[in-house]
Amino acid sequence: MTTIGIIGAGHIGQAFARTLARNGLKATIANSRGPASLAGLVAELGPNIKAGTREEAAQADIVLIAVNWSKLPGALAGLPDWNNRIVIDANNPIEAPLFKPAELNGRLSSEIVADLVPGARLVKAFNHLIAKQLEADPKAEGGRRVLFYSGDDAKAKAEVAALIDSLGFFGIDLGPLALGAHLAQFPGGPLPIHNLVKFD
Repeated sequence: MTTIGIIGAGHIGQAFARTLARNGLKATIANSRGPASLAGLVAELGPNIKAGTREEAAQADIVLIAVNWSKLPGALAGLPDWNNRIVIDANNPIEAPLFKPAELNGRLSSEIVADLVPGARLVKAFNHLIAKQLEADPKAEGGRRVLFYSGDDAKAKAEVAALIDSLGFFGIDLGPLALGAHLAQFPGGPLPIHNLVKFD
C-alpha cells in the first residue's frame, strides 16, 4: 500500500490531511515544532492520521510539502536521500504574513522546490485551491471539483492522478512543469483560486 507523508501543518497541509482522513487514507504529518504540537490535530482527524517527525514523513512513498515559502529551505534541510520517491509541491511563492510575492529571479517556484528535494520526482499539485475548498467535499454543483497537476515524470504524475481521483476530485494534467507549474503558480499563473467543477 502506498504510504503518504505531509511536511507542513499549516492551512494546506491540514486541509490535505482532512481530505485523506475523510477518505480513509493513512498519512504521517510533520511540522517544525515536533509531533507533540500536533496532538490536537491528529486527535481531531482520527486514527488514520498520525503525527511524526520530518524524517518520518519524508520516508513515505508520496510526500506532500506545504510550508511557508521563506521556511522551505530549513524545513527540507538535512533530510535523507529522496531516492526517487514522489514529492507533491503544494507550495506558493508568497511571503507570509503579508502575502508579498517572493523574488524568484525569473525561475518557477517548482524549479526552486525541486532543487531542495534532489533525487525526488516532483509533481506540482494541491496548491491552487484555498484550504477551505481543498478540504470540502469535492462533489459540487452536480460534478467534481477540479485539481490541476503537472510534472516531468509520467509515472509519478499517474500516481498523483490516481490519488486525486481516489479523493473524489477531477484531475487535469497540465503537462510538464515548465508549462503546468507556470499556469498553476500563485501569484502569477491564471489558474489559482478559481473553484472549477467538471460536470459528469
